[in-house]
Amino acid sequence: MTRGRLLIAALVLALIAAFFVLGLDSPGDILSPGLIISIALIGLLPLLAPRAAGWLKARRALRGHARPQRFDRNLVVIGAGSAGLVSAYLAAAMKARVTLIERHRMGGDCLNTGCVPSKALIRSARFVAQTRRARDYGMKSASVEFDFADVMERVQEVIRRIEPHDSVERYTRLGVECIEGQARIASPWSVEVGGRSLTTRAIVIATGGAPFVPPIPGLNTAGYLTSESIWSLRELPRRLTVLGGGPIGCELAQSFARLGSDVTIVEQAPRLLMREDEDVSERLLAALRAEGVDVRAGHRALECLVEGNAKTLVCERSGEQVRIGFDALLVAVGRTAVTDGLGIEALGIGLNERGNIEHDAFLRTAVPNILVCGDVAGPYQFTHTASHEAWYATLNALFGHLWRFKADYSVIPWCTFTEPEIATVGLNELAAKERGVDYELTEYDLADLDRAIADGEARGIVKVLTAPGRDRILGASIVGDHAGELITEFVTAMRHGLGLGKILGTIHVYPTLSEANKNAAGAWRRAHAPVRMMPWLARYHAWRRSGGLKGNGG
Repeated sequence: MTRGRLLIAALVLALIAAFFVLGLDSPGDILSPGLIISIALIGLLPLLAPRAAGWLKARRALRGHARPQRFDRNLVVIGAGSAGLVSAYLAAAMKARVTLIERHRMGGDCLNTGCVPSKALIRSARFVAQTRRARDYGMKSASVEFDFADVMERVQEVIRRIEPHDSVERYTRLGVECIEGQARIASPWSVEVGGRSLTTRAIVIATGGAPFVPPIPGLNTAGYLTSESIWSLRELPRRLTVLGGGPIGCELAQSFARLGSDVTIVEQAPRLLMREDEDVSERLLAALRAEGVDVRAGHRALECLVEGNAKTLVCERSGEQVRIGFDALLVAVGRTAVTDGLGIEALGIGLNERGNIEHDAFLRTAVPNILVCGDVAGPYQFTHTASHEAWYATLNALFGHLWRFKADYSVIPWCTFTEPEIATVGLNELAAKERGVDYELTEYDLADLDRAIADGEARGIVKVLTAPGRDRILGASIVGDHAGELITEFVTAMRHGLGLGKILGTIHVYPTLSEANKNAAGAWRRAHAPVRMMPWLARYHAWRRSGGLKGNGG
């Protein structure tokens, strides 16, 4: 219910109460000024009560902290990853005085150890894999010579080329004060860094996340890699074991297998990519196994053993022990929020059960002028959601005293950049069943798509969930080449309330992969064709052939 409707409803209820509780004899009695004011206050109570409760909560949180008479800046942003950079950029664009503090490297995980290096590695590995499919493209043979160290150096070169986009120099030109160091929040209005105390109206925490390392006995002795440290490798591991069958684990496992490592994925869950539909996971499993990746689902890691020069991961499966030898072990079992050194505990700011900083729908912590965004906030850990949250956090930090904006998570896409790529937005079948949402499923097989056939990539599927009997899109999943690009059409449609009919009525360039989305919409339309009308249409055309109702100049 909107605020206006809520206000009208409250006023109507107040009038009814006035007649029965106050014993009014006629509507004319309501016209007394005092009573009008009283009724108005009663009507406004449902709207004023939450504001009053929030004000009291804020007063309690700020109690005991001295508020400065003046402030050096409007906003301090802690963390220069995806969320922090967007927050600082927006604040500067709105002419606020903003300081950005980063204790390590500008660009955060995405630039230095996440999205950028992984996609650079994936591209190099895909090139190697394509040469092995020379006959699929009409070639007798093809081969490629490479040095793993050169591949990893190319990854660093890609980082260096993108680095200026996130650099201190660029953000300084934009009007952002950039400081390197460990930030500690001393009070709701002050941040200490490098011996300086900065006073500020508001604070945004965007410190990101870090790889979670499980407490497996012997792990530290055996040594391990994470998605942060793997980029220091310059020698290809002969045997690489990947602990974790999520997006990061699958992407890196496939890339290293293509570059020549003997790769094993160990996943405790019964299958890969547990957030995706089972048939989607099965498609990726088949692709990985076809490339020689040994996938061990349903295996729980127990301990690591080092015996001489031999390293072994001991797992348990169905009550039996399984031993997997390795030369390098990549731990990719998830990420955890980075909150160390911030001093938030002293301010009464806590963590939720997932280890993220607790916050409300407006991204405010227990201290209302301290907000969070990005991986440290959750619930999603994607670069694009970090940027999305940063928009809300920044507006609420700068203008929350006037108007607040709830973070909108209604249409969130994600993609796993394996081959085939797997992209999802909204509900898939798994999520719909868990939430008890009724749906209709429409599928389109990419084996029938002309461009996919021409490219030698005719494998994959488009799955669309719609409301029963309607073309309203509840969610979509795409498995196939460039799925991460194709999903955007469904994201746009869902965000702006467009149904499959609008996609079907949109001209798509031929031959392109994006036609898969239109063909999926066409499949939905065929399934909902007006069956009862078809015999009447056949009779009408038969009648026209017999000469009935001359027209069209005939």
